[in-house]
Amino acid sequence: MRPSLSRLVLAAILFIPGGAALAAEGTKKPATQWLASPAQATRAARVEAGLAPVVIEGEKPQSLTLPQWMALYRIPGLSIAVFDKHSIVWARTYGVKEAGGSEPVTLETLFQAGSISKPVTALAALHFVEAGKWSLDENINDRLRSWKVPENDFTKEQKVTLRRLLSHSAGTTVHGFPGYSVDAPMPTLVQVLEGVAPANTGPVRVDLIPGTKTRYSGGGTSIVQLMMVDQLQKPFPQVMRETVLKPLGMSSSSYEQPLPPVLSARTATGTYSSGKSVAGRWHVYPEMAAAGLWTTPSDLARAALEVSNAKAGKSKRVLSQAMTKQMLTLQSERFGLGFQVEPGTDRFWHGGADEGFQAAFMSFGDTGSGVVVMANSDNGFLLFDRLIASVAAEYAWTAFKPEPVSPSAQVDVLTRFKGVDTALAWYTAKHREGMKGLESGQLNQLGYRLLSDGKGSEAVRVFEANVKLFPTDANAFDSLGEAQLQLGLKEEAIASYRKSLALDAGNANAVKVLEKLGVPTGK
Repeated sequence: MRPSLSRLVLAAILFIPGGAALAAEGTKKPATQWLASPAQATRAARVEAGLAPVVIEGEKPQSLTLPQWMALYRIPGLSIAVFDKHSIVWARTYGVKEAGGSEPVTLETLFQAGSISKPVTALAALHFVEAGKWSLDENINDRLRSWKVPENDFTKEQKVTLRRLLSHSAGTTVHGFPGYSVDAPMPTLVQVLEGVAPANTGPVRVDLIPGTKTRYSGGGTSIVQLMMVDQLQKPFPQVMRETVLKPLGMSSSSYEQPLPPVLSARTATGTYSSGKSVAGRWHVYPEMAAAGLWTTPSDLARAALEVSNAKAGKSKRVLSQAMTKQMLTLQSERFGLGFQVEPGTDRFWHGGADEGFQAAFMSFGDTGSGVVVMANSDNGFLLFDRLIASVAAEYAWTAFKPEPVSPSAQVDVLTRFKGVDTALAWYTAKHREGMKGLESGQLNQLGYRLLSDGKGSEAVRVFEANVKLFPTDANAFDSLGEAQLQLGLKEEAIASYRKSLALDAGNANAVKVLEKLGVPTGK
């Protein structure tokens, strides 16, 4: 049994400034689950006790402990690092490395960072801008060697540039990547960009005039990866290790895909929302720049602290003060160069999700404060909002004023406590009232969770409600069709996929499914 918090405080919990001296797996040193001074451990206890309760209209709020929240959401393991006033003040882990296992998560346990890989990649790309290797605003095709962005009517006048790729405004396609099973054939990066076998995503193309619209694109970040490899003539993990990870002391981080055995022994196992482990423990991502970083919250905190210090002109291990300020300046509707940023504040952040893993990163540049949370579960985000809000309240980060509980988390927890009907009634009422932050992906997430739990009929009800509330969302109809097919509702599924295709003629998945069902997509 893990010692209680009070016993740990009385024992003067291990404190290691900056988080150094992490114990390596496989040595005789005990694995560490805490990094805090007694005073900071007391604050950590208040964070745990400050999680927003379950609020159901007409009932008394119900508070849960952090382990209880993890059990509710079937999150096997969680790791968190908190930094304040330019230093890591505490880090702690909870739970186990694998669902159903007994080996605890430690500060040395590696998690997949998902899309947080992107802003860390941006640090390296901008480093070489300053070194004169390439520029932010030249045509990226002038630097690509082994593949070129196909030119078309959209690129006649405005070109794909590094600035636009890093700010998700280059007009490139392919939102994200599902990764590959450990025993599946692995595509090259060029095959990924071309969308040819064994790649499992479509080709990366430009279908918007570059610079005119913000649209998140992991495909665009993969172009950055190829450009860096073409220009530097080094494997991408080596580039990242030499340029960012090693200089910043991120010794528990790697972009290697797959990981070498010495590192894979330290990893957590990915977990689906149903609580089932990912086959082979995780997926492999040749799209390293977009989704391939393995790391710990403490290492990501070091990256955040470096950005803060560089912005203040106190460090230039990777970027100068001027380039850091540009990185944190809004370049498109929502992004700086790599990070999401909030105009008028010093906050920068990013989220991440790989198969069975989720992570959240938030930092304040001027104060050197922030938090990183990582979980080996597709349900991680359902808990992150509560945890980050509690940290922000404890450390009086007044610039951060989130909703106490996100719509995704609220509709999910209502489903778990009261059932689908109550959850949908709440969500529909909030939609009618014009509640901010509602979007189709929230009910989609719930629907897929129910599908994975074997509750197909309930999932269909959720997806049906989603298309009623968001009738112009092609993906919502696509998801409804998928659930209907799983229930054997072929004709209903065909109608849903046709509607999705009518809303988005570029929906390749709808075309593929309809053709498989013997339905001409021209009808």
